[in-house]
Amino acid sequence: MVQQVDVLICGSGSAGLCAAAWLARTGINCKILEKSSGPMQLGQADGVQCRTVEVFESFGLAEDLLKAAYHVLEVVFWSSDAEGNLVRTNRTADTMPGLSHQPHVILNQAHINGFLLDDMHRSNGQRVDYDYSVKSVQVDSTAAAQTDAYPVTVTTEKDGVEEVFNAKYVLGCDGAHSSVRRSLGYKMVGDSTDAVWGVMDVYPRTDFPDIRRKATLRSNSGNLLLIPREGGSLARFYIELPHGTDSKSVKLDDLHHAARQIFHPYTLDIADTFWWSAYSIGQRLADHFSKDNRVFLTGDACHTHSPKAGQGMNVSLQDGYNIGWKLAAVLKGRASTELLRTYNLEREKVAADLIDFDRSFTKLFSSKSSTTNGHGPEYFAQQFIKSGQYTAGLTAKYEDSMITSVSLSRQELAKGLVIGMRFPSAQVVRFCDAKAMQLAKALPADSRWRVVVFGGNLQNPANAERLDKVCIHRPVR
Repeated sequence: MVQQVDVLICGSGSAGLCAAAWLARTGINCKILEKSSGPMQLGQADGVQCRTVEVFESFGLAEDLLKAAYHVLEVVFWSSDAEGNLVRTNRTADTMPGLSHQPHVILNQAHINGFLLDDMHRSNGQRVDYDYSVKSVQVDSTAAAQTDAYPVTVTTEKDGVEEVFNAKYVLGCDGAHSSVRRSLGYKMVGDSTDAVWGVMDVYPRTDFPDIRRKATLRSNSGNLLLIPREGGSLARFYIELPHGTDSKSVKLDDLHHAARQIFHPYTLDIADTFWWSAYSIGQRLADHFSKDNRVFLTGDACHTHSPKAGQGMNVSLQDGYNIGWKLAAVLKGRASTELLRTYNLEREKVAADLIDFDRSFTKLFSSKSSTTNGHGPEYFAQQFIKSGQYTAGLTAKYEDSMITSVSLSRQELAKGLVIGMRFPSAQVVRFCDAKAMQLAKALPADSRWRVVVFGGNLQNPANAERLDKVCIHRPVR
C-alpha cells in the first residue's frame, strides 16, 4: 500500500530534526525515516556557535543547552620558540564583545539532537521511524506544478520489506552519502587535499596549563587544536598528521604519539580515549540543492568540509530551520509555494561561503608554526581572531528575494539592522511589567510574523502620536 504524507524527511540528523521541530510546532505531522536502528548515541560534531544558540533560544531550548554545555570563553595561542619548546604567544576572548548575547559552547551532537527530539514530541507527538533505507526518489515534474499534488515517490525498505510513500515535499537530510541526492542524479563538486588530520576525545593527564581552554598549538612537531568538552574532564584534539599519511592506515597509537610530540616540553598521559577517527580534508558542494521545488537537500547532503571551524552541525541545523518555517507557512496556506524558492537562493550562498572559508581556514591551520604566509606566529592569531564573526555564525547575508529587499528599503533609517542579515537582540525593558530582558525573548519561533517599530523617544509627543497611529487596530472586513 502506498502511503501519502505531506512532508517526508529522510534522515534524523541536525537538519532533519530542526525542520521537523518547526513543523511540529505548527501542528504539522511529517514522516521522518532514519536508516539507523535508533537515536544517535555518540555524535562527532560538538561546536555550537552563537547563532545556533540563538536558534535554540527562539525554540525556548537555550537554557537546557547552556546548562549542559562547556562554555568557550577564551582562546589561547601556543607556538614553538627558538629551542623548540611550546610557549604561549597570545590569548583573546573567544567571542568578541557585542557579536551576540549568546555564547559559543561545546556539546555533543547526540545531546543537541535529543533536545530537538524531545521538543517535537512535546509539540505534537512527532517521532522518528528507524531502520528505513531509502532506495529511490522520483519526482513527477508535471504534477509538481499542482499545489495539492503528491508528486514525489520515495521507495524505501525496512526489514526486507519495500514501502512506498507519496509526498508533497521531501527533505534530503541523509548526510554526505545521501541516497536522495544520488537518486536525483546530483553530484558533489569539489576536491580533497593531501592533508590528513586525526581527531580524538580523550581524558588527558598533563601539566599543560591551558588544558581546559580552547587552544591552538603550532609546534615544530605539528599542529593541534584543543577543545575542552562538557563534563570537566574530556578534551578533543584535532591533530595534523605528516604529509603523505593514508587516513585509512592511521592507528590510535599514531595520534597519541603525535599529540605527545606536539605538547613538548609538557607531559601528556592519556588515561582513556573515548572516541577517535582520521580523515582527509575535502570541500565539496552539490551541483543542485532542490528538484522542482518539491525535494530539498540540506546539511551534509549538499555541502561537506573539514570539522575544525565547527560549522558542519551548525550550518546543517540552520538549513533545517530555514526550510522548516517556510514549509510550515506554505502548508498552512500562509504563503505561496514561491516562498520555497528562497531556500536555494539563501542557503546555496551560505554553503558556497562555507566552502571558501573552510579552504582558507584549513590552509591557515596547516601552515608551519614558525611562519604563516611569510609572517610570524602573531599573524596566525590575528587571522584566527578576524575569523571570529564568521565562526560565530553571524556573517550570513541573504540576497534580494520575495522576502528581502534592499532596493525597496531605506538602510539609513536603521544602520545597525543590515538588510538581509539576522535580526540582532538587545537588552530592553518590557513596558507592561518593567522586566529587563533580551528583545529576542519577545520573538519566539512560533510561525507568527511580527512588526517591530522603532518609535524613538516616546516622551516626544510627535513620536508618541505616530506610534499610536501605527498601533490602532482596524479589523479586516
